[in-house]
Amino acid sequence: MAVRPILIAGDPRLSAPALPVTEFDDELAAFVDDLFETNTAAHGAGLAANQVGDPRAVFVYDLIDDSVRHRGCVINPVLETSEVPETMPDPDDDLEGCLSVPGEWFPTGRADWARVTGVDVTGAPITVEGTGYLARCLQHETDHLRGRLYLSRLIGRNQRAARRMIKDQNWTVPGNSWLPDGTR
Repeated sequence: MAVRPILIAGDPRLSAPALPVTEFDDELAAFVDDLFETNTAAHGAGLAANQVGDPRAVFVYDLIDDSVRHRGCVINPVLETSEVPETMPDPDDDLEGCLSVPGEWFPTGRADWARVTGVDVTGAPITVEGTGYLARCLQHETDHLRGRLYLSRLIGRNQRAARRMIKDQNWTVPGNSWLPDGTR
C-alpha cells in the first residue's frame, strides 16, 4: 500500500469524467487499498480515483456520521438523491471541504438523502444509502467521478469567494498536488 499525491483544483484530470471499470483483479484491489491509505493519511471522508490521477470510476469513503462508522468502496457508481435545495446553503451546517481543495471550506447545497449503486472490488453488486454526512459524501465523491468539483456547486458570495481563493492560491494551472505529509 502507498500514499499517493492528491491533485489540486486546476488539474484537468479532475474535470474529466471517469471511465467504467471492467477488470476486477489484484491490481484494482491494490489500488483501492492505496485509496484507503491515502484518504486515511489525509484525514479525508472520501477519495475518488481521479483525485490521485487515475481515470477509473472508483471511490472510497470512511467517515463517522451520528456515531456510526461508514467505510467502503464503490465502483461504477450510479447516484440517486432526494431534491437538492436551490437556496443559499447554511454557512454553519452545510460546510463542505475537499482533499483537492486543501484547507478550504465552503457552504454547499446537497440533498438530504442519497443512494449509490455500483459494484465492489470483486464486481459484486452493492448499494450504499444514507442521510446527513454520509449522503453528502456519496454525492461529493460521485461528482468527482463525473468530473465535477464541489466548487462548481457554489452559489452567490460563496462562488465569488472560491474564485478569488483559486486565483490567490495559484491553482489555475495543472500539475499541482500535495502529499498528506504536508508537501506540495
